[in-house]
Amino acid sequence: MGTPDAEGRALFEAAGTQLYEEILASGGIVAGDPRIVAGGELHAAFEQLVDLGLVRLDADQESWVAEDPGLVNTRVVAPLSQQGAHLLQESLRWSEALSVVNQAWRRAPEASEKGPFRYLRGGDIGSFIQSVAPEAEEEILTAQPQSGRGAGVDEDVVGTERSLLERGVRILTLYQHSARRSTPTREYVAAVTPLGAEVRTQDEFFNRMIVVDRRIAIIPSPDELSVALAISEPTVVAYLVDVFMRSWERARPFTSQEASVVKHIADEQRAMTMRMLVEGHSDPVSAKRLGVSPRTYAGYVADLKDEFDAETRFQLGYSLGRLDVASGGAASRDPDRDA
Repeated sequence: MGTPDAEGRALFEAAGTQLYEEILASGGIVAGDPRIVAGGELHAAFEQLVDLGLVRLDADQESWVAEDPGLVNTRVVAPLSQQGAHLLQESLRWSEALSVVNQAWRRAPEASEKGPFRYLRGGDIGSFIQSVAPEAEEEILTAQPQSGRGAGVDEDVVGTERSLLERGVRILTLYQHSARRSTPTREYVAAVTPLGAEVRTQDEFFNRMIVVDRRIAIIPSPDELSVALAISEPTVVAYLVDVFMRSWERARPFTSQEASVVKHIADEQRAMTMRMLVEGHSDPVSAKRLGVSPRTYAGYVADLKDEFDAETRFQLGYSLGRLDVASGGAASRDPDRDA
């Protein structure tokens, strides 16, 4: 029997199982059945059943009869499980071995000759992050604008962060308030915060960024979505860390579900919406700044119309403008932060 593969499994699911059930139900299939001989429509599926040992030839009846699949299961599944475990262990060993040469490369003159700025394109972005993040010794800072995460919790990411946290590495992740409505993001936060990771949200839009040990920063290109810039120049990295920490200090913890925190977040999104209207930004720009969809932003504006008894966007803007002038800009400020 050859090594089971995805193509063989697809054949077994599509035709092999049905043929086996037919043989089992009828008590056997004649050896000369035109469907299973060379050129027959079920020849490939039949040959697979023979190869797997799911059917055997009954010489007395000159027919093929079914065998117990439980015996076959151990011959097929167990080797695959062992092979998978071996590959996983081998991948970990390769990762450890390559980390040694990675560190050697970064210390070598050849690496420094490339300069403190390195452009990454396409798949190289993820590969570079996966190579530097697990090597962190002190801290990882991550800024994720808008809701950030895809569907489900990435167990590999959680596993990597668990390993880092167990080594004493501090992980700070910053989202926008809109991320609190994202189920995948909430699931991720629920998975990593008990491990020691810290997550906060804020109202203002910001750019995506990752900083490892305050020595390497990765930021996106403003012109191309598939291009990022890795920075190792100490002064620039220190500046980016300062920008991140200023946002971090004014952000709200994601772990708390207290009513006061929820109220603060609602107030901040309301104030941000008012500021966008006063400053005259378009709806798409304003929605992006708040990290919400244009439809959600339109709902925020509709709520403000009701609150200020305005029938049109112009009337609302006029009312907000007067309020902003009369209060010295209070419409766009958080009173708790100014206190």
